Formats: sequence, C-alpha cells, structure tokens
Amino acid sequence: VAFFDEADENAGFWAVTRLDDLVAVHRDHRTFSSEIGGTELEELERDPEAREARRTMLETDPPEHTRIRKMVSRGFTRRAVERWESQAQHLMSEILDTALADPDDDFVETVARRLPILMISRVLGVPDDDAEQLFHWADSVVYHADPEFADVVFDRDDTDPYRLLPFRSPTSVKVFEYAQRLAEAKRIDPAGDIVSLLADSDDLTAQEFNTFFLLLVIAGNETTRHGLSHAALALADHPDQLDRLRADPGLMPSAVEEILRWSCPQLHFRRTAQVDTELRGVSVAAGDKVVTWYISANYDEAAFVDPFTLDLGRSPNPHATFGGGGPHICLGAWLARLEVRVFLEEICRKIHRFHRAGPPVRIRSNFINGLKHLPLELEPS
Repeated sequence: VAFFDEADENAGFWAVTRLDDLVAVHRDHRTFSSEIGGTELEELERDPEAREARRTMLETDPPEHTRIRKMVSRGFTRRAVERWESQAQHLMSEILDTALADPDDDFVETVARRLPILMISRVLGVPDDDAEQLFHWADSVVYHADPEFADVVFDRDDTDPYRLLPFRSPTSVKVFEYAQRLAEAKRIDPAGDIVSLLADSDDLTAQEFNTFFLLLVIAGNETTRHGLSHAALALADHPDQLDRLRADPGLMPSAVEEILRWSCPQLHFRRTAQVDTELRGVSVAAGDKVVTWYISANYDEAAFVDPFTLDLGRSPNPHATFGGGGPHICLGAWLARLEVRVFLEEICRKIHRFHRAGPPVRIRSNFINGLKHLPLELEPS
C-alpha cells in the first residue's frame, strides 16, 4: 500500500497492489465505498451533478446495488449460462473456420472480438444485425483516451461539455438512444432476454436503464475480448502449454482460470474510505481514494508460486480478475468462463500453433489492459 500523489486536481490515491489487501477492500463495502466518488480515478465528488448523471450499478453500495443487480442476476448464474454452451461452441467453431479459410493476421478483429459480441448480444436480446454498430459505439465510449476509437479524446480535447455523460463520451448518447428503441420493441414483443426483463420493470428510471444497458454492453464484451486476445498471445509465446492442454483435456478447468489470471483485462477500480481505517499498517483517512490494482494482485508473489510463469495446471488459483469477492464481484463471471473455455476447446481442435506476425498494439488506456491489434498467423491442426 503506497500513496500516489497525482499532479492534477484529483488529489492522489492509495495504491493497493497485494491480492489479500484487494480482497479485503472489495469485501468491506461499509469501509470502502463505490458510491462515494465513484469507481474511476477521476474525482467526481467536487461535481455532484456529474456524479449523479454518470452513476451506474458500479457506483452504488448495498442496498441500492443489491436492488439493481438482483433484476438481472438470475440471467448470469452458472445454470443460466450453461444453456448457452452449445451456441457458444457453434459460434466459436464458425469463427475459427472463417479465420482459417480467409486469413487476416489481426487476431483481435477476426477472432477475439467476435464471440463476446455475439454472445452478450444474444443474452441481452440485441439483434445480430445491430451488434456490430452497437459495439463500435461501445468501443468509442470506453476507449475514450484512444484516438483510434474516440472522436473526442478524454485527455486531449475539451470534454467539459460532456461531463454529464459516461466516460465524458458524446457517443454514449447514441447507445442510450438505441437502448430506448430496443426497450420499446421489447415491451411490444418480449423475448425472455435481459433487455425484455429490464424493460418490463417499474423499478428502473430511464436513466438507470440507459446506464445499466451501457454497462452490460461494455462489461459483457470488452473484458472477454481482451481475455481471448491475451490468451492467444500467451499460447503463441508458450506453445508447450497449448500442447500440454491438448494432450490432457482434464486440465481445462485450471487452464480457464490461469488464462483469466494471466490476461487480467481490468487494470484497476477505485473505492473511497468512508471512515478512518488502516491497510497493511498504513493509516487511511476518511475521504481518501483507494485504488485496487487487479493486474498487480494477479501477479502477487506472496499469493502465487512463480506468477510470471504461465501454468495451465495452476491450482489453487485465487486470482482477482472477477474482483475477489464482495457485492461487486463480476456479474458475468460464469459467461466469461464459458467463453474462455469454448475458445480453448476449439483452439485445441483446430489450431496447431499461433505464430507472431508482428508486435501487438495496446489500447491507450490506464483502465483496460487490452490489445487493439494482434498480428498472428494461425497454423491449422
């Protein structure tokens, strides 16, 4: 635990880098709030109007968080997600067949982004024909600091006119407008999907519905996309691990968890201390920002044996990729596990080797650990 003194008006934060400290913070919402100040590095307490306008389920504490989460949680349980397994396998098989038949060396574009987009679209109830445009908008919103995606770049352009919008992104308005059109269609013709469920609820305001929809679109796509990209890169660099998994399919459960630990698509989240407290012998005052670094926790040498070694048989594997527990544990954890598993299963069947075809290109972000381009050649089995 160390204090990072930011140079701007955000006032600095305590950086939590050990796994057990991250878990302790995330499981104690009474001491460490997601609602006060939000979950981003940007300090919103000085701008209550923006704080309220940009609030999502992430920026709430129980019981409000519990109320909103409960509306859709049954659609993301392990049992509910298992119903999507055959469809996920079919989609992944088709995606790889297409990539092998018509080679394009950008693995992110041809493979990694395809499965998460199609899967979360169908879980939510977004028509396949709308998915590509919707997720293009979502990229623009969440990658607000990368000019390849964002029309208005967070730290280069004047974003004050958009301070009431998520990530200060004007593109979020397009997502909100789409969400309202989709909700109206689902009220007329409900289909048993997540949006039909939310659209039929009287417990959400229009703003809550819009921000919840945006959150589900981003969380259900971006993180898994980067998990799959990092998985392919890891297997390109460690072909022995791919051979090991192919020879011993019984390793699949531990392989999924190791890929989740290794890839760690989320870099950090923020909490705010509600009371004076202590972390690892350090005094933390009420009102202080506390930033938990997932990427550091997942490579914590006090928690993992040889954490910088990819080991698809690693067990136990108490990684922090889904948040380490507490009320904000990742809603889509079982869906992400399913997608990583079917990805690995189909890779074992269809791909003998990944070969680097150029350097990977990272997204410009201090929030998401993502690859926007990954040049790979696929050698079929």
